[in-house]
Amino acid sequence: MADSVISEFQGTSPVDIPIIDLSNPNEDLVAHAVVKASETWGMFQVVNHGIPIELMRRLKELGKEFFELPEKEKEAVARPADSTDLEGYTTDYKKDGEGRKTWADHLFYRIWPPSRINYRFWPKNSPDYREVNEEYARGIKKLSEKIMGWLSEGLGLHRDALKEGLGGEKVEYLMKIIFYPPCPKLELLYGAPPHTDLNGITFLIADEADGLQAFQDNKWVDVKYDDSGIVVIVADQIKRMSNGRYKSGEHRATMDTVRTRLSWPVFAEPNLDHVVGPLPELVLDKAPKFKPYVYREYKFLKMNKLPID
Repeated sequence: MADSVISEFQGTSPVDIPIIDLSNPNEDLVAHAVVKASETWGMFQVVNHGIPIELMRRLKELGKEFFELPEKEKEAVARPADSTDLEGYTTDYKKDGEGRKTWADHLFYRIWPPSRINYRFWPKNSPDYREVNEEYARGIKKLSEKIMGWLSEGLGLHRDALKEGLGGEKVEYLMKIIFYPPCPKLELLYGAPPHTDLNGITFLIADEADGLQAFQDNKWVDVKYDDSGIVVIVADQIKRMSNGRYKSGEHRATMDTVRTRLSWPVFAEPNLDHVVGPLPELVLDKAPKFKPYVYREYKFLKMNKLPID
């Protein structure tokens, strides 16, 4: 039944990630497709999502312009050396356990709620940078709450259940612009190693170069971008709140030998002091599969690869 809202942009391969057309007038079919994709993949792409294509195009132009600036100008929004927060510009270059390296430049800054925004970390290279990002933030928040509403109802709960479990109006949206330089020896380097996101739900757009891969059925699948689409990645906190009903989508970023690649994920996450665990309504007659954590503690454990459950 959900196949009727799978977009015409869907690829021919049986292992393409689902692409869901949100403009279908039958909301029940759309909701069913979102729930099914979240159960089986933990990742899908939405088209006709209500965020203007021109706005997305300009957002990407501004990000590219920032990374083309001289290093000294980029360092004007650098993450302070003594900061315990993620916000700011950084270069990430480190080895994994098998000797392969990750290499990417990052720019983090919060885009919602307004009370948590620190414009000190927003680039000043264009007069419309702030306006474009603020409009995109409003669109992503609306899309996020729509998708979390469908996922909540898919669990048999009221529409705001997952949003409230993630912190309600205190849910934070963190923009991350990632710049992947070209790499001549791909076997030695990742843009980002295999992982699941530790937040609640992620919304990602990218430039024209491929690179994002999803892990499904014991193999890596290339995510085919559509310029108008947004990739939605279900992350750890929604998996845990759903008591394992929804899948946290495992993914990685690969490099290109000659081209740079950029992506713009937005992470919806709880406030650091918020406690997240299986929603109480889902564990009335069954044991919880996960224990609740203060998000700050969960984040520390995951980022330091320490045992969680």
